[in-house]
Amino acid sequence: MPGQKQPEYVVPTDERGRKAVIDVRNITKIYKMGDIEVPALRGVSLQVYEGEFVSIMGPSGSGKSTMLQILGALDQPTSGEYYLDGVNVAKLKDTQLASIRNKKIGFVFQSFNLLKRTSAQRQVELPLIYAGARDRAKRARAALQAVGLGDRLRHNPNELSGGQQQRVAIARAIVTNPAIVLADEPTGNLDSRSGTEVLKIFQEMNRKQGITTVFVTHDPFVARHTDRIVMLRDGQIVADQPVPDPIEAGTVERPSESAELESLFKETYYADRKEKVS
Repeated sequence: MPGQKQPEYVVPTDERGRKAVIDVRNITKIYKMGDIEVPALRGVSLQVYEGEFVSIMGPSGSGKSTMLQILGALDQPTSGEYYLDGVNVAKLKDTQLASIRNKKIGFVFQSFNLLKRTSAQRQVELPLIYAGARDRAKRARAALQAVGLGDRLRHNPNELSGGQQQRVAIARAIVTNPAIVLADEPTGNLDSRSGTEVLKIFQEMNRKQGITTVFVTHDPFVARHTDRIVMLRDGQIVADQPVPDPIEAGTVERPSESAELESLFKETYYADRKEKVS
């Protein structure tokens, strides 16, 4: 009814008492192309709790890129609610969204997104400059040391390997102490050795520092390093399963084929009946 007071938002908790850092409620996203409406997300609901390590998977066109954009406050849903660390970002203005992105979210992209003629330390300082933070140099050095680049502070990207550049990007993502780190195909441009090193860093950050982490990936082997896999198809979540025994980065060789995962994908994406999805 008009004028009726809306109920106060209560942050959901899981069975372990952890609060939801991400709370997505029945969100849709519809893109308009002239007179044509293209639904990208169709009523998605998802909670990610403090300290979780979650991967979001799906085939091309499943909606995972749109999901990442919304989770990162880079885009807004057409309808539904999105609470990030208790704040309903679906109702914020652009300037407020920019502030949320800077303070609450750390981003790591497949392409690193580093400035060519800028040292590693300066790259990591940039989010702190935008936030008007103090002790920027000290905090940037600490973040780089945390990812094993304490001896590369003054190196530019062309003086770093691909794996080292991605570690600079990770340091830049965590330097503001965000509530969540979103990683979009973070190992996609790396060789297997560098990819393993990056996965180790993410696992250590998650387990030792408790940083809530969400991977968007198409790679089932990478997803097996996380604690939970959410699968999208046609803009809907079709599976949300814990990983019983996550792979410890560096302990397992990448398989050329995995019958177990192939079966999982067939059941999830191509089954004729939803009952086949675990």
